[in-house]
Amino acid sequence: MRYNGQVRAKKHLGQHFLKDESIAERIANVVPFEGVDKVLEVGPGMGVMTKYLLRMPHIETWVVEIDRDSVSYLKANYNVISARILEEDFLKWNPSLTFGDERFALIGNFPYNISSQIVFKVLENRDQIPLFGGMFQKEVAQRLCAGPGSKTYGILSVLCQAYFDLTYDFTVPPEVFSPPPKVESGVMHMVRRNSEPDIPFKLLKRGVKAGFGQRRKTLRNALKVINLPEGFDHPYLSKRAEQLGYEEFVELLNAIEDGRVER
Repeated sequence: MRYNGQVRAKKHLGQHFLKDESIAERIANVVPFEGVDKVLEVGPGMGVMTKYLLRMPHIETWVVEIDRDSVSYLKANYNVISARILEEDFLKWNPSLTFGDERFALIGNFPYNISSQIVFKVLENRDQIPLFGGMFQKEVAQRLCAGPGSKTYGILSVLCQAYFDLTYDFTVPPEVFSPPPKVESGVMHMVRRNSEPDIPFKLLKRGVKAGFGQRRKTLRNALKVINLPEGFDHPYLSKRAEQLGYEEFVELLNAIEDGRVER
């Protein structure tokens, strides 16, 4: 379904097409493409950012797009990547089927309605995706980069910061989109750290989710859902989840697991 030769934005896909070329170019350059040979763009739409990725000769550009109309447009207008267009749902896509065990960067103007799910998928595939960035709803981008004590600091803040260095890059106004969203957008990027916390990701994720599940309560009460060992005590239990950085969460959750072993 075309409109004046363009793809019509579909509400159910959360599409808001960026129409400002200078901003598209800035977003394409927020990720420092070092240590990877490939970049995957999520939801390229009509390729407003894709064209700037293609100008980087040291990086092979791939795109994943669920919208058939956008795929048709890309194949017609960006023939150079026709063999590197993945027509599927990124959230269901298996990186190893496309890239094997090769590391790659991930970038995009992410649909607001699935942005958190995209970040969780990056975290689960963090060893293969060391570089990640793009545009989110401003509130989400700020939350990812927020530090302890901030009202916006939350589950994804802790988990991302445990494995990546994060940078909030710039804010994007609604009027540069078609159709314009009702809120501002924010661009940020993440770079994988050389080392990671000494804790299984599933354990960290479970504990952090439990802590923020009742963020107004102290961790002594909020973490009851993970069944604290009988008689277990720790200084951090008197604090709230938003007061702990990822290092403190790792320390507390490892102490809890040690307490289970000792019983």
